[in-house]
Amino acid sequence: MITLTGINKQHGNQILFVDASLQLNPGEKVGLTGPNGAGKSTVFRLIVGEEKPDDGEVALPRRLAVGYFRQDMGEMSGRSVIDEAIAGSGKVGELHHELEKLQHDMADPDKADDLDRILLRYGEVQAQYQDLGGYELEARAKEVMHGLGFNDEQIDGDVGALSGGWKMRVGMAKVLLGNSDVLLLDEPTNHLDIESILWLEQFLQGTKAAVLMTCHDRDFMNRVVDRIIDIDDGAFNSYTGNYDYMEREQKVRSTQKEAAYERQQAMIAKMQRFIDRFGTHVAKAAQAQSKAKKIEKIEKIELPKKREVVPFAFKPPGRSGDDVVKLFGVKKAYGARSVYKSLDFEIKRGERWCVMGQNGSGKTTLLKMVAGQLAPDGGEVRLGSVKMGYFAQQALDLLDPELTVYEQLDQNFPLESTGQKRNLLGAFQFSGDEQEKLIKFLSGGEKSRLVLALMLFDPPNFLVLDEPTNHLDMLTKEMLVQTLATFEGTMLFVSHDRQFLRGLANRVLDVSDCAAGKAANAYPGSYIEWVEKTGMEAPGVHR
Repeated sequence: MITLTGINKQHGNQILFVDASLQLNPGEKVGLTGPNGAGKSTVFRLIVGEEKPDDGEVALPRRLAVGYFRQDMGEMSGRSVIDEAIAGSGKVGELHHELEKLQHDMADPDKADDLDRILLRYGEVQAQYQDLGGYELEARAKEVMHGLGFNDEQIDGDVGALSGGWKMRVGMAKVLLGNSDVLLLDEPTNHLDIESILWLEQFLQGTKAAVLMTCHDRDFMNRVVDRIIDIDDGAFNSYTGNYDYMEREQKVRSTQKEAAYERQQAMIAKMQRFIDRFGTHVAKAAQAQSKAKKIEKIEKIELPKKREVVPFAFKPPGRSGDDVVKLFGVKKAYGARSVYKSLDFEIKRGERWCVMGQNGSGKTTLLKMVAGQLAPDGGEVRLGSVKMGYFAQQALDLLDPELTVYEQLDQNFPLESTGQKRNLLGAFQFSGDEQEKLIKFLSGGEKSRLVLALMLFDPPNFLVLDEPTNHLDMLTKEMLVQTLATFEGTMLFVSHDRQFLRGLANRVLDVSDCAAGKAANAYPGSYIEWVEKTGMEAPGVHR
């Protein structure tokens, strides 16, 4: 269906692909992996023609319909949310909007003289629209948008009034509604909550379209893809299986390559010892020269590069009191919309609460009230004797854009040793030259990593984390889970990442029914146990 053959591609001094080839077959679900900067997004741009290879060929069937979801979806304004979503659905979307315009023209007294032509055109467009299933499109669009977390009020509202994250969801809806033969999805789960992620999993499992995607959500990748293409050293390495299979297979291949490397090194060392001993020996000089030539001609095996997860060993935080935080009769509303009517909740030392709840149920609001960023309308939030660390996306704005990564850490902790600071940054995937990168040039994920590193260098004993894994790659998420697994303090967090939830939560708080005045559902066991008991990975979403 889509083939990239003998691709060479270079960005400046960075070589991305060397004689690399891949093929995407009809209906296939493929995950595209590789370290940051390996060229994953470049593959998408090559397929859609936004970039050209330096050498090689990109081949697509002439009438192939490609839907491309990217992190930069462009500007959206001047339409309702549902109309904007429908606008991206190819020919049907174009006809939908032409029908809307013709209906407006029919009601315009200034166009009364042109009414016959308008009516004729309306009949033609209406027939085409019906033939292409247009009248089912609006119902399908609402179904997709509900799945992505929109309520009816948002669907009919102005798309221009949405935040950047919600506009990304509209962009996703556009792509999913397009009846594409191929879906190219660049980090589709980045701006979604766990309910929407679970819905999207099911949608992609059921679609007939071929899928090629990058994704930092291990569970999502495991459930959707049946093949992985890993970009490594400029080549595309294919693994028939999901992400977990690729990891296992990579370990096997790495072990085999290490063994082959050791055998080759032993053979070369043996030959070199002969050369060193008999190189000047008259009777054996020719034999020694022959061995030297053999060594020159041997194609040297290189040790495989390892993408290692190294948890950061941070200083143990000071012990807090047993009562970390208590909420008594807390009320919170936004205008006429009540989020909490009378919330009672307490956290004890050593507990790790994950807050679950359907979209709009007040998860972030709860964290903000506990962190003192937002005052309740009624009731009381009483904090115990704790040192709190609060992470939210707004924390990224507190970084100084004119400092380098290292300078920011050095400014915050001037008395700590250079080695300790560089080790911390290395654990958070800032190695070598990346420590000298200006903060204003960092991506969202890199800024998140830096803020988390700053927080954990001198750790508080109470962590309040709002979506800490947003934009983090799998390696950093794995490191963060392993690092926080040894954290001796208390945690309250919201996360859409099931690896993070499974690895850390020993309590679950479901706030879905709080807006209706009901008590929060506090489960006294881990997220894993909660899933097993309820059969749900998120409130209302059964496995």
